[in-house]
Amino acid sequence: MARKAVAQELSRERILDEARQLFAEHGYHALTMRSIAKSMGYSHGALYYHFREKAELFYALVTEDFNLLLERLRDMLSRTRLGDLGQLHRLMLEFIKFGLEHPNHYEIMFMIKDQELQQYSRTEQAQCLDLFATVVRAVVSRQPGSEKKMYSLPWSLFMSLHGFISYNIHYSQSYDDVKKLAEQHVNYLCEGLDHFSSDSNSKDSLHPRTSVL
Repeated sequence: MARKAVAQELSRERILDEARQLFAEHGYHALTMRSIAKSMGYSHGALYYHFREKAELFYALVTEDFNLLLERLRDMLSRTRLGDLGQLHRLMLEFIKFGLEHPNHYEIMFMIKDQELQQYSRTEQAQCLDLFATVVRAVVSRQPGSEKKMYSLPWSLFMSLHGFISYNIHYSQSYDDVKKLAEQHVNYLCEGLDHFSSDSNSKDSLHPRTSVL
């Protein structure tokens, strides 16, 4: 009964919220189940009611955070009717907003350097990148020579967003602090795509294909 009462008081959600911040601040290897529980004012036995080990707790964090991001992006895409480029614009801005509104989430999801820990997020990262790549490819699919960009362009755009987010997280900037810069950054990326498309179509019309007799 006592164990059940403690479990009800110390919820799974509270453990995840506090552990996320601890992992981001101290790193995975510096923490133990005992130290996590101690920082929350509980015995480590209270954590074991929900998680059998630290690795299970960390993986639960990764899964929850990626599910939150994917749900947010999919919901935004389902409600947006702005054409392919407009969809991509909203998606990129929403991704930046998520990263800067949830810096601890983002660090665990995309900025973990430890190769042992990267395995916990590999599948979830792939799902996120696949969603992003699908929207990017819808924009470039009708451009001449698009097959050459189908795989490299989504990755390049993602890395541009990741650099913007990670830089501002490093300097503790919130989304509100850099909102105008974020909008400008996404505008430049979209203008580059639109210009490339127009330029490609223009070159194609200037150099029509001729048949070889």
